[in-house]
Amino acid sequence: MNSPWTKPVIISIGEPPEESAVETTQGAAWAMIEDWPLEDGTALDRALAVCAAVDAGKKKPEDARQAFVEAAREAGILVRS
Repeated sequence: MNSPWTKPVIISIGEPPEESAVETTQGAAWAMIEDWPLEDGTALDRALAVCAAVDAGKKKPEDARQAFVEAAREAGILVRS
């Protein structure tokens, strides 16, 4: 699951907000499970499912990156992708 992405996704989470770079599928999954500001969301659920599919070898790491970007937009925490 520690599949590297071609380009990091920068998000801003926390109080006070702190920017961090997410560079792997594993990092994305941990961020969404541990630090995410939303408990529920369509894009969040999809991104978690895509990360699991990458881990199972059914999807590519870049699919997880794109799903993570969509989930970050949904949560209002995307800085740049």
